[in-house]
Amino acid sequence: MSDFPSGGNAAAQPGPGSSNTGTMAPRLMLTGITKQYPSVRANDDVTLVVAPGEIHAVLGENGAGKSTLMKIIYGAVRPDAGEICWEGETVEIANPAAARKLGVGMVFQHFSLFETLTVGENIALALDEPFDLKTLSKRIREVSADYGLDIDPQRHVHSLTVGERQRVEIVRCLRQKPRLLIMDEPTSVLTPQAVRKLFATLRRLAAEGCSILYISHKLDEIQALCDTATVMRGGRVTGHVKPKHETHASLAQLMVGHSLPDYTRREHQPGAVLLDVKRLSVASDDPFGTSLHEVSFSVHAGEIFGIAGVSGNGQAELLAALSGEKRAEKRSVPADAITICGKPAARLGAGGRRALGFGFVPEERLGRGAVPAMSLADNALLTAHRQQMVSSGWIRAGAIRAFAKRCIDAFDVRCGGPDALAQSLSGGNLQKYIMGREILQAPKVLVVAQPTWGVDVGAAAFIRQQLLDLSARGVAILVISEELEELFDICDRLAVLAGGRLSPVRATGATHAEEIGRWMAGLFGDREGAPDQPAHA
Repeated sequence: MSDFPSGGNAAAQPGPGSSNTGTMAPRLMLTGITKQYPSVRANDDVTLVVAPGEIHAVLGENGAGKSTLMKIIYGAVRPDAGEICWEGETVEIANPAAARKLGVGMVFQHFSLFETLTVGENIALALDEPFDLKTLSKRIREVSADYGLDIDPQRHVHSLTVGERQRVEIVRCLRQKPRLLIMDEPTSVLTPQAVRKLFATLRRLAAEGCSILYISHKLDEIQALCDTATVMRGGRVTGHVKPKHETHASLAQLMVGHSLPDYTRREHQPGAVLLDVKRLSVASDDPFGTSLHEVSFSVHAGEIFGIAGVSGNGQAELLAALSGEKRAEKRSVPADAITICGKPAARLGAGGRRALGFGFVPEERLGRGAVPAMSLADNALLTAHRQQMVSSGWIRAGAIRAFAKRCIDAFDVRCGGPDALAQSLSGGNLQKYIMGREILQAPKVLVVAQPTWGVDVGAAAFIRQQLLDLSARGVAILVISEELEELFDICDRLAVLAGGRLSPVRATGATHAEEIGRWMAGLFGDREGAPDQPAHA
């Protein structure tokens, strides 16, 4: 395929942006961009200038207007007012096809993939010319491997984890050889080594003239990669900075309008084991999934236990086994392969486990954590109905709304109240609501997947503090995350899931990001699959 980058060396070749590197006109200039929705002004008189070869960050809280602005540039949303200039000429970007024709590529945070099609077919949909699917699949394999984003082009999207879907989005965008590349939270599923490889690729693309608009809540990434940054708050531009001249604290304050509090870890001693997993082996229902092989670990009362790993290595299967979405078969898995608060639970369904004191926050906010078209009040009923919301078979509407309002108030959920639809909330606010819904049920064991994925620094700090406070009250917490900084910040012990096997367990202070990164690649050495070793012994 002539339109696909030639693997890892693609960026070294003359690209479509090269001819513009020496021009004085900006690659992109936005003036007075405004977008009004019924309940909010998403963009208010926004001005943005991006030069050829510039890596430009756009910073802001969830709901600051960043994603709407990027969708306007990509043609997915039409502005109500304002002007877009592309390389010195005023343009109207009517749709994404027009944007791609100009040379704009975008990696979305919220995926735009067809569930029933394969990876190769989804990527082929972005082609504007005839293609050979067999040849395209071969190029997808080569390019995804070269960029550290391994993905099988024959897999159907519905079988992919969140992390794997994001890889598809990145590979699909790279094949366009864009002149302006928009990346919205592109590294949330990558190991530290893969992030460095991606950054090297982005720097090569920028060196030959490709402009990059980069959205990330990881401030260390912004400082390491970006030349300039535009800060947004409440739909307006509030400043322009050079990230390398700022600190994490100053960038965070620019984004949220105030300094972030330091995490407070209360002194406490871990107690009894409340979640115990013994030699758990589970065959994946998905032919392209990852089966679990003798996974063993324990989580004590008052402890936060973290499991790192790149999506697609058994996380989905482990979460399904722990939450009760997939019950153990009597002949294959003993009932005590999973124990919750001392009770065998492997053969219990989700309701039976919740009755034991189990809480669960899935990685997919919309569709699994909450029903998009239902109100926040009705979404509360889905998992919190035991909180005196049902009496003699009758749903108590007042109790549901009171619970939802308590959650909104206690967890600073910015929304239109209990009747607001889940799909109307920004990602960070919906995540705070789902976390609050589980925490207010006073669980004894809480399993949380990707607690701050795509969440701004302010909301992330709030969520992490809530987890620390919960552990201090004696709750056993399991966090499955691909955010290594997050795991090192809040966890007492760490392990890695790779290829369906669990690495050795380390006290957080006894390991480092490089070791965890190697384990994420499956490099455990001779201790692969070793049983859990309590760090507090």
